[in-house]
Amino acid sequence: MELRIACIPGDGIGPEIIAEARKVLDKTADIYGHKIHYTDVLLGGASIDVHGVPLTEEAIHTIRQSAAVLMGSIGGDAAVSPWYRLAPQLRPEAGLLALRKALDLFANLRPAILYEELADACPLKENIIGGGFDIMIIRELTGGLYFGERKTETENGVRKALDTLVYDEKEIRRVAVKAFDIAMKRRRKVTSVDKANVLDSSRLWRAVTEEVAKDYPEVVLEHMLVDNCAMQLVRNPAQFDVILTENMFGDILSDEASMVTGSIGMLASASLNDSRFGLYEPSHGSAPDIAGQDIANPIATVLSAAMMLRYSFDLDREADSIEDAVKTVLKDGFRTGDIISADKTQVGCSRMGDLLAERIACKI
Repeated sequence: MELRIACIPGDGIGPEIIAEARKVLDKTADIYGHKIHYTDVLLGGASIDVHGVPLTEEAIHTIRQSAAVLMGSIGGDAAVSPWYRLAPQLRPEAGLLALRKALDLFANLRPAILYEELADACPLKENIIGGGFDIMIIRELTGGLYFGERKTETENGVRKALDTLVYDEKEIRRVAVKAFDIAMKRRRKVTSVDKANVLDSSRLWRAVTEEVAKDYPEVVLEHMLVDNCAMQLVRNPAQFDVILTENMFGDILSDEASMVTGSIGMLASASLNDSRFGLYEPSHGSAPDIAGQDIANPIATVLSAAMMLRYSFDLDREADSIEDAVKTVLKDGFRTGDIISADKTQVGCSRMGDLLAERIACKI
């Protein structure tokens, strides 16, 4: 099979972690008899430095010629980077928002998995984490507060800001369908998170989700208010299978879930549209303070590449092989600095990529 992948190395540690993900992908392709065609694309600060804008129309066109996008990370240190002295629409993150909108990437998938080997890195007590947990957070990505009308004005000498939260039933229905489809392949439970006791948008969210649930009688649906969900994630994370929620709530809850796993450097993500096309990236940021030092953790990017094989190319065996390689490396005691613990062997970014690639094995 020929795989056409657009690569966005991005900023900070992005080029380093993408290089290791490609190393693992190339080994996987070699073992399973695939051929990968990569096309590098500029986004974020890297694009600003060359083109003066965080995303060009040419970049969007190039990405659309590929079947999937593998991205490192974008952005820099807002306190010192000249990128953040530009107008908001010209800053690195604006390019990512524009790309999500242009490609209609409406569903963001963020798995939060506590690996047995990293249980000691989890900040929760042992009696809470029990046998570990495996949560899939599905966040609506192109609507809601982040994309609504906004303005700041002065009225009667007083500054006033307005942000608008809007959802229509089509936007809600399509991400709910995605959540229920994924739940059918997991433990068949969806927790829909909202603020229906206050917000009209949440009351519509809840109503539409219940309509979708009727088509999935095998899946258990429960509703949970967002403040309760934030509490339950640290009280009993194992109760969750698939969490479905809107844009801003998902942004916050997925970061909380990432930290109860022990390290954000371990967490992958996927952003999907109605086709098999997706953008795959680690959940962490660009970490400019450690860029170029070969100490970044590439595992989240490698696991994002595994998600890409699974969701955009329907290559489940290949994805399983990469995920198994990650588990094997951890069992063998290798760690990057962010997840190091006593009696383990610390390695750098490049060496971790080598170790993962060495452990890719064909699954029959």
